[in-house]
Amino acid sequence: MSPIDRISADLDALTAIRRDLHAHPELGFEEVRTSGIVAENLASWGIEVHRGIGRTGVVGVLTGRGTSARRIGLRADMDALPIEEATNLPYRSTVPGKMHACGHDGHTTMLLGAAKYLAETRDFDGTAVFIFQPAEEGLGGARAMLADGLFSRFPCDEVYGLHNNPGGRVGELSVRAGAAMAAADFFDIRIVGRGAHGAQPHRGVDPVVVQAALVQALQTIVSRNADPLQSAVLSITQVHAGAAYNVIPEEAHLAGTIRTFDDDIRALVAKRMREIAAGIAATFGAEIVVDIRNIFSVLRNSEAQTRAAAEIATELFGAAKVDTAPEPKMGSEDFADMLLAVPGAYAWLDGKGGAAVHNAAYDFDDAIIPLGAAYLARLVERRSAA
Repeated sequence: MSPIDRISADLDALTAIRRDLHAHPELGFEEVRTSGIVAENLASWGIEVHRGIGRTGVVGVLTGRGTSARRIGLRADMDALPIEEATNLPYRSTVPGKMHACGHDGHTTMLLGAAKYLAETRDFDGTAVFIFQPAEEGLGGARAMLADGLFSRFPCDEVYGLHNNPGGRVGELSVRAGAAMAAADFFDIRIVGRGAHGAQPHRGVDPVVVQAALVQALQTIVSRNADPLQSAVLSITQVHAGAAYNVIPEEAHLAGTIRTFDDDIRALVAKRMREIAAGIAATFGAEIVVDIRNIFSVLRNSEAQTRAAAEIATELFGAAKVDTAPEPKMGSEDFADMLLAVPGAYAWLDGKGGAAVHNAAYDFDDAIIPLGAAYLARLVERRSAA
Protein backbone atom coordinates (compact mmCIF):
# COMPACT_ATOMS: atom_id res chain seq x y z
CA MET A 1 0.00 0.00 0.00
CA SER A 2 1.36 3.44 -0.91
CA PRO A 3 1.88 5.93 1.92
CA ILE A 4 -0.84 8.14 0.41
CA ASP A 5 -3.38 5.31 0.54
CA ARG A 6 -2.39 4.24 4.05
CA ILE A 7 -2.51 7.78 5.44
CA SER A 8 -5.77 8.43 3.58
CA ALA A 9 -7.33 5.69 5.70
CA ASP A 10 -6.70 7.97 8.69
CA LEU A 11 -8.00 11.11 6.98
CA ASP A 12 -11.13 11.42 9.11
CA ALA A 13 -9.10 11.29 12.33
CA LEU A 14 -6.46 13.65 11.01
CA THR A 15 -9.10 16.07 9.76
CA ALA A 16 -10.67 16.05 13.22
CA ILE A 17 -7.29 17.00 14.71
CA ARG A 18 -6.80 19.78 12.16
CA ARG A 19 -10.23 21.24 12.74
CA ASP A 20 -9.85 21.08 16.50
CA LEU A 21 -6.58 23.02 16.20
CA HIS A 22 -8.34 25.48 13.91
CA ALA A 23 -11.09 26.05 16.44
CA HIS A 24 -8.55 26.71 19.21
CA PRO A 25 -5.82 28.91 17.68
CA GLU A 26 -2.86 30.09 19.73
CA LEU A 27 -0.43 32.86 18.83
CA GLY A 28 3.36 32.54 18.82
CA PHE A 29 4.89 31.24 22.06
CA GLU A 30 1.36 30.69 23.42
CA GLU A 31 0.93 27.24 21.82
CA VAL A 32 0.43 25.40 25.12
CA ARG A 33 -2.72 23.52 24.14
CA THR A 34 -1.46 22.86 20.62
CA SER A 35 1.91 21.52 21.76
CA GLY A 36 0.11 19.39 24.34
CA ILE A 37 -2.01 17.76 21.63
CA VAL A 38 1.09 17.19 19.51
CA ALA A 39 3.03 15.65 22.40
CA GLU A 40 0.15 13.41 23.48
CA ASN A 41 -0.33 12.03 19.98
CA LEU A 42 3.37 11.41 19.42
CA ALA A 43 3.69 9.62 22.77
CA SER A 44 0.62 7.49 22.04
CA TRP A 45 2.35 6.23 18.89
CA GLY A 46 5.51 5.25 20.78
CA ILE A 47 7.57 8.25 19.69
CA GLU A 48 10.09 9.76 22.11
CA VAL A 49 8.85 13.26 23.02
CA HIS A 50 10.72 16.37 24.15
CA ARG A 51 8.75 19.48 25.13
CA GLY A 52 9.68 23.09 25.83
CA ILE A 53 12.23 23.40 23.00
CA GLY A 54 12.21 27.10 22.11
CA ARG A 55 9.61 27.72 24.85
CA THR A 56 6.58 25.93 23.38
CA GLY A 57 8.18 23.78 20.70
CA VAL A 58 8.00 19.98 20.59
CA VAL A 59 10.49 17.50 19.15
CA GLY A 60 9.71 13.84 18.52
CA VAL A 61 12.40 11.24 17.82
CA LEU A 62 11.74 7.88 16.15
CA THR A 63 14.36 5.28 15.22
CA GLY A 64 13.83 3.01 12.23
CA ARG A 65 14.59 -0.66 11.82
CA GLY A 66 17.85 -0.30 9.92
CA THR A 67 21.38 0.45 11.06
CA SER A 68 21.94 3.76 9.29
CA ALA A 69 23.19 6.63 11.42
CA ARG A 70 21.48 9.21 9.22
CA ARG A 71 18.97 11.54 10.84
CA ILE A 72 16.26 13.32 8.84
CA GLY A 73 14.41 16.31 10.28
CA LEU A 74 10.84 17.25 9.36
CA ARG A 75 9.45 20.57 10.55
CA ALA A 76 5.95 22.05 10.88
CA ASP A 77 4.84 25.38 12.37
CA MET A 78 2.05 25.59 14.96
CA ASP A 79 1.12 29.25 15.59
CA ALA A 80 -1.94 31.23 14.50
CA LEU A 81 -2.36 34.88 13.50
CA PRO A 82 -4.01 37.86 15.25
CA ILE A 83 -6.92 37.94 12.80
CA GLU A 84 -10.66 37.84 13.48
CA GLU A 85 -12.01 34.93 11.46
CA ALA A 86 -14.68 35.80 8.89
CA THR A 87 -16.07 32.39 8.02
CA ASN A 88 -19.16 30.46 9.07
CA LEU A 89 -17.36 27.13 9.26
CA PRO A 90 -18.58 24.75 11.96
CA TYR A 91 -15.01 24.61 13.28
CA ARG A 92 -14.31 28.35 13.03
CA SER A 93 -12.09 29.94 15.66
CA THR A 94 -13.57 30.06 19.14
CA VAL A 95 -10.98 32.61 20.26
CA PRO A 96 -11.79 36.25 19.45
CA GLY A 97 -9.10 37.97 17.39
CA LYS A 98 -7.10 34.81 16.70
CA MET A 99 -7.24 32.56 13.66
CA HIS A 100 -5.31 29.90 11.78
CA ALA A 101 -5.22 32.01 8.63
CA CYS A 102 -2.01 30.55 7.20
CA GLY A 103 -2.64 26.82 7.49
CA HIS A 104 -0.26 26.04 10.33
CA ASP A 105 -3.02 23.85 11.78
CA GLY A 106 -2.80 21.86 8.54
CA HIS A 107 1.00 21.76 8.56
CA THR A 108 0.99 20.42 12.12
CA THR A 109 -1.57 17.80 11.16
CA MET A 110 0.38 16.69 8.10
CA LEU A 111 3.49 16.16 10.20
CA LEU A 112 1.45 14.25 12.77
CA GLY A 113 0.13 12.08 9.94
CA ALA A 114 3.67 11.40 8.74
CA ALA A 115 4.81 10.59 12.28
CA LYS A 116 1.95 8.13 12.84
CA TYR A 117 2.61 6.39 9.54
CA LEU A 118 6.34 6.07 10.24
CA ALA A 119 5.72 4.84 13.78
CA GLU A 120 3.37 2.15 12.47
CA THR A 121 5.52 0.98 9.55
CA ARG A 122 9.09 1.64 10.78
CA ASP A 123 10.14 0.92 7.21
CA PHE A 124 13.17 3.19 7.28
CA ASP A 125 16.78 3.30 8.37
CA GLY A 126 18.28 5.90 10.66
CA THR A 127 16.23 8.32 12.74
CA ALA A 128 13.32 10.65 12.07
CA VAL A 129 13.25 13.94 14.00
CA PHE A 130 9.82 15.61 14.07
CA ILE A 131 10.13 19.34 14.77
CA PHE A 132 6.97 21.19 15.78
CA GLN A 133 7.97 24.84 15.83
CA PRO A 134 6.24 27.71 17.63
CA ALA A 135 6.04 31.36 16.65
CA GLU A 136 6.79 31.33 12.92
CA GLU A 137 4.78 34.48 12.22
CA GLY A 138 7.57 37.00 12.83
CA LEU A 139 8.30 36.21 16.48
CA GLY A 140 11.44 34.15 15.94
CA GLY A 141 10.33 30.64 16.80
CA ALA A 142 13.00 28.96 14.67
CA ARG A 143 15.72 31.07 16.23
CA ALA A 144 14.35 30.27 19.68
CA MET A 145 14.55 26.54 18.99
CA LEU A 146 18.05 26.89 17.55
CA ALA A 147 19.17 28.91 20.58
CA ASP A 148 17.77 26.11 22.73
CA GLY A 149 20.17 23.69 21.06
CA LEU A 150 17.77 22.14 18.54
CA PHE A 151 20.39 20.62 16.25
CA SER A 152 22.99 19.96 18.93
CA ARG A 153 20.46 18.04 21.03
CA PHE A 154 18.69 16.47 18.04
CA PRO A 155 21.26 16.34 15.23
CA CYS A 156 19.93 16.18 11.67
CA ASP A 157 21.78 15.49 8.43
CA GLU A 158 18.97 17.09 6.44
CA VAL A 159 15.80 19.01 7.30
CA TYR A 160 12.62 19.56 5.29
CA GLY A 161 9.57 21.81 5.56
CA LEU A 162 6.29 22.16 3.68
CA HIS A 163 3.71 24.94 3.24
CA ASN A 164 0.24 24.82 1.72
CA ASN A 165 -0.51 27.00 -1.31
CA PRO A 166 -4.22 27.65 -1.88
CA GLY A 167 -5.49 28.24 -5.38
CA GLY A 168 -2.93 26.31 -7.39
CA ARG A 169 -3.21 22.98 -9.17
CA VAL A 170 -4.46 20.74 -6.35
CA GLY A 171 -1.81 18.23 -5.36
CA GLU A 172 1.07 19.92 -7.20
CA LEU A 173 4.30 20.32 -5.27
CA SER A 174 6.78 23.06 -6.11
CA VAL A 175 10.32 23.35 -4.82
CA ARG A 176 13.11 25.65 -5.97
CA ALA A 177 16.86 25.30 -5.45
CA GLY A 178 18.72 28.35 -4.14
CA ALA A 179 17.04 31.54 -2.94
CA ALA A 180 13.34 30.68 -2.74
CA MET A 181 11.91 33.19 -0.24
CA ALA A 182 13.00 36.69 0.70
CA ALA A 183 14.64 38.00 3.83
CA ALA A 184 12.43 40.23 5.94
CA ASP A 185 13.06 43.16 8.23
CA PHE A 186 10.35 44.81 10.31
CA PHE A 187 10.65 48.50 11.17
CA ASP A 188 9.13 51.02 13.54
CA ILE A 189 9.62 54.75 13.06
CA ARG A 190 8.82 57.16 15.91
CA ILE A 191 8.31 60.79 14.95
CA VAL A 192 8.45 63.29 17.81
CA GLY A 193 7.19 66.80 17.14
CA ARG A 194 5.61 69.35 19.45
CA GLY A 195 1.91 69.17 20.24
CA ALA A 196 -0.35 72.16 19.81
CA HIS A 197 -3.95 73.25 19.43
CA GLY A 198 -5.34 72.27 16.04
CA ALA A 199 -6.24 75.93 15.45
CA GLN A 200 -2.69 77.09 16.23
CA PRO A 201 -0.36 74.90 14.15
CA HIS A 202 2.35 77.56 14.16
CA ARG A 203 2.92 76.88 17.86
CA GLY A 204 3.83 73.24 17.29
CA VAL A 205 5.85 70.89 15.11
CA ASP A 206 3.23 68.73 13.42
CA PRO A 207 4.38 65.08 13.36
CA VAL A 208 1.53 64.20 10.99
CA VAL A 209 2.98 66.46 8.30
CA VAL A 210 6.40 64.95 8.94
CA GLN A 211 4.85 61.51 8.75
CA ALA A 212 3.26 62.26 5.38
CA ALA A 213 6.52 63.55 3.93
CA LEU A 214 8.39 60.53 5.24
CA VAL A 215 5.92 58.04 3.75
CA GLN A 216 6.35 59.65 0.33
CA ALA A 217 10.12 59.85 0.57
CA LEU A 218 10.64 56.26 1.70
CA GLN A 219 8.92 55.03 -1.45
CA THR A 220 11.78 56.45 -3.53
CA ILE A 221 14.31 54.00 -2.06
CA VAL A 222 13.21 51.03 -4.15
CA SER A 223 12.41 53.12 -7.24
CA ARG A 224 15.47 55.39 -7.18
CA ASN A 225 18.21 53.83 -5.01
CA ALA A 226 17.96 50.07 -5.46
CA ASP A 227 19.26 48.39 -8.62
CA PRO A 228 16.14 47.74 -10.73
CA LEU A 229 17.50 44.26 -11.50
CA GLN A 230 17.55 43.44 -7.77
CA SER A 231 14.27 42.62 -6.05
CA ALA A 232 13.27 44.76 -3.09
CA VAL A 233 10.01 45.71 -1.39
CA LEU A 234 9.44 48.42 1.22
CA SER A 235 5.88 48.47 2.53
CA ILE A 236 4.53 50.82 5.19
CA THR A 237 1.71 48.87 6.81
CA GLN A 238 0.88 50.95 9.88
CA VAL A 239 0.26 54.70 10.27
CA HIS A 240 -0.68 56.00 13.71
CA ALA A 241 -1.09 59.55 15.02
CA GLY A 242 -3.42 61.55 17.21
CA ALA A 243 -6.60 60.90 19.14
CA ALA A 244 -8.61 64.13 18.91
CA TYR A 245 -10.05 66.40 16.21
CA ASN A 246 -8.57 69.61 17.58
CA VAL A 247 -5.16 68.51 18.86
CA ILE A 248 -1.93 68.35 16.89
CA PRO A 249 -0.31 65.31 18.50
CA GLU A 250 3.12 65.16 20.05
CA GLU A 251 4.09 61.97 18.22
CA ALA A 252 3.34 59.87 15.17
CA HIS A 253 4.34 56.32 14.32
CA LEU A 254 5.00 54.32 11.15
CA ALA A 255 5.68 50.62 10.82
CA GLY A 256 6.21 48.16 8.02
CA THR A 257 8.43 45.60 6.38
CA ILE A 258 11.37 45.32 3.97
CA ARG A 259 11.85 42.26 1.72
CA THR A 260 15.09 41.53 -0.13
CA PHE A 261 17.12 38.64 -1.55
CA ASP A 262 20.55 40.32 -1.49
CA ASP A 263 22.53 41.38 1.61
CA ASP A 264 23.89 44.50 -0.10
CA ILE A 265 20.41 45.65 -1.13
CA ARG A 266 19.17 44.88 2.38
CA ALA A 267 21.89 47.09 3.87
CA LEU A 268 21.28 49.84 1.29
CA VAL A 269 17.57 50.05 2.07
CA ALA A 270 18.23 50.32 5.81
CA LYS A 271 20.94 52.94 5.26
CA ARG A 272 18.75 55.10 3.02
CA MET A 273 15.82 54.85 5.42
CA ARG A 274 17.94 56.30 8.22
CA GLU A 275 19.44 58.99 5.95
CA ILE A 276 16.04 60.10 4.64
CA ALA A 277 14.60 60.14 8.16
CA ALA A 278 17.48 62.27 9.40
CA GLY A 279 17.05 64.72 6.51
CA ILE A 280 13.30 65.08 6.98
CA ALA A 281 13.74 65.48 10.73
CA ALA A 282 16.14 68.37 10.11
CA THR A 283 13.82 69.91 7.52
CA PHE A 284 10.82 70.04 9.84
CA GLY A 285 12.60 70.45 13.18
CA ALA A 286 11.32 67.11 14.48
CA GLU A 287 13.00 64.04 15.95
CA ILE A 288 12.76 60.74 14.07
CA VAL A 289 13.91 57.44 15.57
CA VAL A 290 14.21 54.49 13.17
CA ASP A 291 14.26 50.92 14.50
CA ILE A 292 14.90 48.20 11.88
CA ARG A 293 14.94 44.57 13.01
CA ASN A 294 16.21 41.47 11.18
CA ILE A 295 13.29 39.01 11.39
CA PHE A 296 13.83 36.44 8.62
CA SER A 297 16.87 35.33 6.65
CA VAL A 298 16.74 34.55 2.94
CA LEU A 299 15.41 31.01 2.56
CA ARG A 300 17.92 29.07 0.45
CA ASN A 301 17.18 25.49 -0.53
CA SER A 302 20.20 23.21 -0.91
CA GLU A 303 20.74 21.76 -4.38
CA ALA A 304 21.00 18.07 -3.42
CA GLN A 305 18.05 18.16 -1.05
CA THR A 306 15.92 20.06 -3.57
CA ARG A 307 16.61 17.36 -6.16
CA ALA A 308 15.73 14.68 -3.62
CA ALA A 309 12.48 16.44 -2.70
CA ALA A 310 11.50 16.73 -6.36
CA GLU A 311 12.31 13.06 -7.01
CA ILE A 312 10.19 11.92 -4.08
CA ALA A 313 7.31 14.17 -5.09
CA THR A 314 7.53 12.80 -8.64
CA GLU A 315 7.39 9.25 -7.28
CA LEU A 316 4.28 10.06 -5.23
CA PHE A 317 2.37 12.53 -7.39
CA GLY A 318 3.74 12.08 -10.92
CA ALA A 319 6.05 14.31 -12.94
CA ALA A 320 3.18 16.49 -14.17
CA LYS A 321 2.47 17.52 -10.56
CA VAL A 322 6.01 18.66 -9.70
CA ASP A 323 7.36 22.14 -10.44
CA THR A 324 11.09 22.62 -9.92
CA ALA A 325 11.24 26.19 -11.24
CA PRO A 326 8.64 28.25 -9.38
CA GLU A 327 9.21 31.98 -9.10
CA PRO A 328 10.95 33.09 -5.88
CA LYS A 329 8.49 34.41 -3.30
CA MET A 330 8.76 37.83 -1.66
CA GLY A 331 7.08 36.31 1.37
CA SER A 332 9.36 35.12 4.15
CA GLU A 333 9.65 32.04 6.32
CA ASP A 334 11.78 31.47 9.41
CA PHE A 335 12.56 27.89 8.37
CA ALA A 336 15.31 29.81 6.57
CA ASP A 337 17.28 29.89 9.82
CA MET A 338 17.12 26.11 10.14
CA LEU A 339 18.44 25.84 6.58
CA LEU A 340 21.41 28.00 7.58
CA ALA A 341 22.30 25.33 10.14
CA VAL A 342 21.41 22.14 8.23
CA PRO A 343 21.01 21.50 4.48
CA GLY A 344 17.47 20.90 3.35
CA ALA A 345 14.56 22.06 1.25
CA TYR A 346 11.27 23.88 1.70
CA ALA A 347 8.39 23.10 -0.66
CA TRP A 348 4.83 24.25 -1.36
CA LEU A 349 1.83 21.95 -1.85
CA ASP A 350 -1.16 23.32 -3.75
CA GLY A 351 -4.67 23.05 -2.35
CA LYS A 352 -8.06 24.06 -3.65
CA GLY A 353 -8.85 27.67 -4.42
CA GLY A 354 -10.44 30.13 -2.02
CA ALA A 355 -9.17 32.93 0.12
CA ALA A 356 -5.42 33.50 0.22
CA VAL A 357 -3.35 32.90 3.33
CA HIS A 358 -3.45 35.71 5.93
CA ASN A 359 -7.02 36.46 4.89
CA ALA A 360 -9.89 36.31 7.38
CA ALA A 361 -11.85 34.02 5.02
CA TYR A 362 -9.03 31.48 4.51
CA ASP A 363 -9.47 27.77 5.21
CA PHE A 364 -6.99 24.92 4.83
CA ASP A 365 -7.77 22.21 2.26
CA ASP A 366 -8.06 19.01 4.30
CA ALA A 367 -7.90 16.87 1.15
CA ILE A 368 -4.15 17.52 0.85
CA ILE A 369 -3.36 16.21 4.34
CA PRO A 370 -2.52 12.67 3.09
CA LEU A 371 -0.44 14.11 0.25
CA GLY A 372 1.68 16.29 2.49
CA ALA A 373 2.01 13.62 5.16
CA ALA A 374 3.04 11.00 2.59
CA TYR A 375 5.63 13.36 1.09
CA LEU A 376 7.17 14.05 4.50
CA ALA A 377 7.15 10.38 5.46
CA ARG A 378 8.72 9.31 2.17
CA LEU A 379 11.53 11.83 2.70
CA VAL A 380 12.47 9.89 5.83
CA GLU A 381 12.14 6.51 4.15
CA ARG A 382 14.31 7.50 1.19
CA ARG A 383 16.81 9.96 2.67
CA SER A 384 17.62 8.07 5.87
CA ALA A 385 19.16 5.39 3.69
CA ALA A 386 20.93 7.81 1.32
